[in-house]
Amino acid sequence: MEKLTLEEAKACLMQSNEEFRAIAEKHAEYKRLIEAIESKPHLTDEDEIEEHRLKKLKLRLKDQMQQMVSSYRGQSEVA
Repeated sequence: MEKLTLEEAKACLMQSNEEFRAIAEKHAEYKRLIEAIESKPHLTDEDEIEEHRLKKLKLRLKDQMQQMVSSYRGQSEVA
């Protein structure tokens, strides 16, 4: 079987894997929150701390999703 592209693997996981879908939704939520903070004309110290915290959380979720995609792509190659 031909190896799935990154986007195909993500789409398959979004449809078939509830954990992946939940992580992706949380990642999108963090992205929206970061964008809301960054859109402010002036950031307070608290805003900057929260932005930094959210970026770390978002990156952690991105890493988890990438690991799941890599694993899925490896499994689909064997199938």
